[in-house]
Amino acid sequence: MLAMVLGYGALQPRPEPLTRTDVRQAIDSALASQTPGPPDAELVYAAVRPSIVTIRTESTNADGSDGDASGTGVVINGEGEVLTALHVVDGASAISLIFSDGSSTGATITVRDQATDIAVVTPDTPPGAVVPAVLGNPSEMQIGSDAFIVGNPFGLVGSLSTGVVSGLDRSFRDPDTREVHTGLIQVDAAVNPGNSGGPLVDRAGRVVGIVIALVNPTEQEVFIGIGLAVPIDVAGGAAGLPPY
Repeated sequence: MLAMVLGYGALQPRPEPLTRTDVRQAIDSALASQTPGPPDAELVYAAVRPSIVTIRTESTNADGSDGDASGTGVVINGEGEVLTALHVVDGASAISLIFSDGSSTGATITVRDQATDIAVVTPDTPPGAVVPAVLGNPSEMQIGSDAFIVGNPFGLVGSLSTGVVSGLDRSFRDPDTREVHTGLIQVDAAVNPGNSGGPLVDRAGRVVGIVIALVNPTEQEVFIGIGLAVPIDVAGGAAGLPPY
């Protein structure tokens, strides 16, 4: 028996000793398997950014002087039509759209709904590659759900802000039109001038609302923690999108 055991052992090759390179590769492999993926905000931004549009308008002020403003919109179909807030484009003498690929074109308002402050703007010339946003279900948003806003605050194109849903079914009276908007989603993700018309996005990168207002008890139009968005099913219905 002893001879058999010794003979068996002699047939087994001895393991090669580990080198420093072997040890380093094993450590790197173990660390790589534990490295977390990209954060939600990074993935959300990558998903919706190709659908974001910068809107610039020209108008004539009450005193006869020329004025210009900017806002945000989001592409909603293969024709390049853009969903935005009505107050971003209402009364403009000229509207221009700048798509994520850098192409620009004039545009006209083709749908307007004062009750929801929602408009659809149709480009004169759609971009070569149209990337419609994926629309989500706003009824899945709950207080505490992650909230992401993508837009152009103060002209800072393609900005992302993050927060949570702070409230549901909020009401807001537009100080200019005196229109009362109801059923709004309240968020604490930063909303500033230039964000209007941009999307509220869930953690899966789906558009669940259109930003129409920020609330500030002072005369300053800067964010203090309350932004409001029209749920995308309401905005889509006002814009004539098919129900989903």
